Amino acid sequence: MDNRKTQSPFGAWQSLITPEMVSGSSIRYGGVIIDGDDIYWLEGRPRENGRTVIVRLHEGRREDVLPEPYSARSRVHEYGGGAMAVRNGHIWFVNDADQQIYHVAGSPREGNGIRQVTRADGCRFADIVIDDRHDCLYAVREHNSDESRPEPVNDLVRIGRSSGEISVVANGDDFYSAPALSPDGRYLSWISWVHPDMPWDETVLWLADVGVDGRFSGVRRIIAEAGQAVFQPDWSPDGRLYFVNDPAGWWQLYRLNDLNDVGAVERICDYEAEMGLPLWQFGMKTYAFQNERRIIATLCEQGLWRLIGICADTGKMEPICTRYNSFSCIAADEQKAVVVAAGFTFMDEVASINLQTGVITRCNEAGETGLDDGWLSTAQPVSFPTTNDGIAHGFYYEPGNPDTQGQPGELPPLLVMSHGGPTGAASASLNLRTQFWTSRGFAVLDVNYRGSTGYGRAYREKLKGYWGIYDVDDVVAGAHYLVERQLADRRRMSIRGSSAGGFTTLAALAFTDVFSAGCSLYGIGDLESLAMDTHKFESHYLDYLIGRYPEEKDIYVRRSPLNHVDQLSCPVIFMQGAEDRVVPPQQAEKMVAALKDKGISAELLMFEGEQHGFRRAETIRQALVSELAFYDRVYGLLS
Repeated sequence: MDNRKTQSPFGAWQSLITPEMVSGSSIRYGGVIIDGDDIYWLEGRPRENGRTVIVRLHEGRREDVLPEPYSARSRVHEYGGGAMAVRNGHIWFVNDADQQIYHVAGSPREGNGIRQVTRADGCRFADIVIDDRHDCLYAVREHNSDESRPEPVNDLVRIGRSSGEISVVANGDDFYSAPALSPDGRYLSWISWVHPDMPWDETVLWLADVGVDGRFSGVRRIIAEAGQAVFQPDWSPDGRLYFVNDPAGWWQLYRLNDLNDVGAVERICDYEAEMGLPLWQFGMKTYAFQNERRIIATLCEQGLWRLIGICADTGKMEPICTRYNSFSCIAADEQKAVVVAAGFTFMDEVASINLQTGVITRCNEAGETGLDDGWLSTAQPVSFPTTNDGIAHGFYYEPGNPDTQGQPGELPPLLVMSHGGPTGAASASLNLRTQFWTSRGFAVLDVNYRGSTGYGRAYREKLKGYWGIYDVDDVVAGAHYLVERQLADRRRMSIRGSSAGGFTTLAALAFTDVFSAGCSLYGIGDLESLAMDTHKFESHYLDYLIGRYPEEKDIYVRRSPLNHVDQLSCPVIFMQGAEDRVVPPQQAEKMVAALKDKGISAELLMFEGEQHGFRRAETIRQALVSELAFYDRVYGLLS
């Protein structure tokens, strides 16, 4: 025991990490672009009701490019991404309010100089690519103009930069993504996929010649193999097509050496680690070109990311020393790499890394907490045995507070977190939402259950047909692992999760007796309803995770927590966005009604104006306040 610290019951510690601090720090960064000497990025601001601003770093000064009410956000596939493209100070972006493409040059004031490019009712756009040679843009379009079709149509389109005229470049498949134009404008590549595959299951890589007149010819498939998922096709400065693929079970870097020979594919790297990501959003990137001979890339090993340089000629990889363990975006030129990245003790930041000296310069002003390190609990990677002789992974955070410690003989309450996706992953970088709990005396376990990304295709595919079983087994195994090491109080273990993690949370509460409280954030209680109600992008995802519906309806019935509330006997709090189209609000409403009918304490917070994932500062603040009060009522933390 530390005699300098005050003794107080775990879970009741006073903390400087307030709900207001967490909500204010929840800025989302992405879409980094280098344009000459300038750097651009997207900045989602909770304090501006979730508005996404385009920010430019020009001559060392940050400035907002978009005035209110403009917000650069795509909603294609509901998860969006790829909402901005920049060339020579000219910016094209998708405006959130109407999902149309707009153009702006420089840094306008009060909306001057912003021009609407497309006027396509019922259409949404993403993944914008600039083609100077033909004075056009390429983009992915999602539209509902055909009333005879039960779901939106996706295609790849060309858009006149001046006229806004739209013509179809590629169609017929269910989904399109990642258009990439060669430096000379003579070739366009892209990927597509069809139901029931998700883009991390199987995709097709396409290549087409683009004539002087802009017409396409010689359209050919470069990769179209079962069980291969191409990610981020991109062009080197000398006009060679690169892409990430996983035929050997790990997402690694490949190159097409002859644009006229689809068989001339060469693997650049051969390493058992991940260089790709599940394509939940458009515009995701894990590598960029310093020049035609050197590639700057991110690499994930056992859930932790690092930065590397790759020789394009030999495939040799060299580490680039940084303080980061997670990356969500990257761009590069001859002098620098610009990343959105975070580390064990600091949050996401936009940073420029000098590739000659290694000096890192922060571009944004957020990210630092101003807190002494004693307030921050560092993620500790853990692996533990689970069912069917499996091994699961996660990050453990011990309670930490510079002023307070637990009472003698007491163990801390445990909060087990289950991430979304479920083809997602927990991150080891600093998240003040996690520190909100550890600084109050909670232990936290963030589980990378079987099915998570970052451990190779084999680990990701272990959840195939077993969603609601193996993920539940793994969160339970993780809780037992900490209890056996006397790191958590067996009587005070809670579980929380969002989206797919909310389903894991509810299933763990319904089918096991390990946890005594739960928090479901826009989670899933009724799998049948989800199969019938969800949006196009995920409309067949359950085929993979559970089985075909309605042919295997009995499995959906057996695994839906809604159908087993008689087995659930602990309090649950639900939080839901009223405008959520991924997991409709009815999911939470039906679960709450069923639990109340049984006499079980169930609370529902419905947030107007929120969709799938909370973006507004007041929502984030209220959600934390309510969840803490909920655990206090369950465990009597403050009494």
